[in-house]
Parts: sequence; structure tokens; C-alpha cells
Amino acid sequence: MGLTGRSYHLIWLFLHLYFSPVYSFNESLGESLDAILHDHAFSTLFHGRSRTGALYNASLPPNLAGMKVSVVRLRSRTLWRLGANFSNFSIPSRTLPVPYVRRLLIVYHDLGNLSTYYYNTSGYTLLTSVVGFLVYDASNLSSTGLRKLDLNPMGKPILIQFQDPESPGGTNPRAECATFGAGGKVFLSKMSSPNLCQSRSQGHFSLVTRFKKRPQVWKFWVIGFVLGFVFLVSVGFILGLVLIVLTVKRTREMEREADEGEFLQTFWVDSSKMPRASITRTHPVLENSGRP
Repeated sequence: MGLTGRSYHLIWLFLHLYFSPVYSFNESLGESLDAILHDHAFSTLFHGRSRTGALYNASLPPNLAGMKVSVVRLRSRTLWRLGANFSNFSIPSRTLPVPYVRRLLIVYHDLGNLSTYYYNTSGYTLLTSVVGFLVYDASNLSSTGLRKLDLNPMGKPILIQFQDPESPGGTNPRAECATFGAGGKVFLSKMSSPNLCQSRSQGHFSLVTRFKKRPQVWKFWVIGFVLGFVFLVSVGFILGLVLIVLTVKRTREMEREADEGEFLQTFWVDSSKMPRASITRTHPVLENSGRP
């Protein structure tokens, strides 16, 4: 019995979770942002005359300046036959919403310069802005809340195309695909081709590279100061020893010269050397040496 598309999806998901390194991010920030962006995208369709299959850009408040949000409404049968190629994503044909609905709404996100605030991964640097898409049930746009759906590509995977700002016209060799999934987990995988990633479900994605810590300059200054201080102390100690040796040597030379040049004889008394004059006999002289 052949495997169904859903079975392929489950196997792919299992392998992706098993072999991919897992990191984390602040999921609560991302979820709150998704809700805000969804409201603005929904308002764009609700307050205007929307046409099925047309992409509309949503207006965002000033505090979200730099982000881009767009929305498109599709029929499920159109998605199955033709797929959907909007924004950075290429959803292939033979894709169905899960659970199945007749009409669906796809909201595309590009977080721009606010990407690092909402999707910051410890130990990694974002090379591109975070892009993503979420799928909702659009059977009844007049309802107050839209049900969130998932996608099941039964054939080819969903493709995400990035433009790497650090390597214009090329590819960063250290770049990896990052998928920001449920539970605040980040799954890393290799690019399928330059600046191209794959997925089997909706979510948020980016290109990342392992963060390289910059050397802290002050540490080099401290190490240099300590080594310099030790060097100076060592040099001073050596010079002191040399000075002491030279002083002792000079003192001994002076003592030897004094011993060799003295006129008085010496003799030892216990351990002391004492001077001794030469013996000179003085003949007595009588006061009256004349004869009578």
C-alpha cells in the first residue's frame, strides 16, 4: 500500500524534528505580534471590496513601521490546482488546508528591522529579516474571529526565497535556514539552494549564522598590564641581584688591595687580624758618655 500525502508529511516532520538542532526564542512576543498583524490584515479585506486571488497590503501603525503585511484570499480548489506564489513564498500545487475549508486567507509577514526584537535566537545572528505566513479559514469574513489552519503540501515542499544582505549577488557559506516553530523552538536546516529554504507547513523563517563573539579589548589591556608589571618586577629583581654581586665583588677587591699595600705586619688574635709594628731595638745612650 502506498503512502498518502499526510503520511509523507508526518514522516518529513519527524525527520525534521529529529535531525535538526533545536534552539529557542521568546514565543509570547511572536504570538502577540501575529494577533496584531492578523487584525490589520483582516481589516484590510473587511473594510474594502476584496477580490479573490488578489494580494492586498495592510496599513500598519507607526510603532510597526518597517514591517510589511499583505493578505490574499483563495479558494482551496485553486490552491490545489495552481498553488500560490506571493511574497517570499511559493506554495506548490497539490496543497490542501487542514482541516479542509472552501476558502482560506493567507497573511504574509515581513518583520523588517524589527525582526531581531521578536525573533532573537541565542547564539545566532539573523542574516535576513524574518518572513512568514499564516493561514486562516475565510469561509465567513463577517465572523469576529477566524480559525487558524495549517497546510498539507502533498507533493513538493513550500519554498522560501531570501535575499542575503551580507552577500549581495552571492551566498553566505555559513548561512542556515531557521524555522521558528511552536513552543518557542527554532529548527535549523541547510539551504536547498542559494538563499532558498524549504518547509512543509506555515510559520516564520529566516537565514541565520552562528554568532561570533568579538574580542573584548579591555581584557587584552588587563593582560598586557599584568604581563608588563611582572616583566618590570623581574627586571628590577635581576638588576638588584647584579648590583649586590658587583658591590660585594668590589668590596673584596678593595680589601685585597688594602692587604697587599699595607706596611704594618699583622697577626691573628683568635679570629681577628691585628696590626703589628716591626721590632726595632733602640740602643741606650748614657747621658755622660765621656770618660773621666
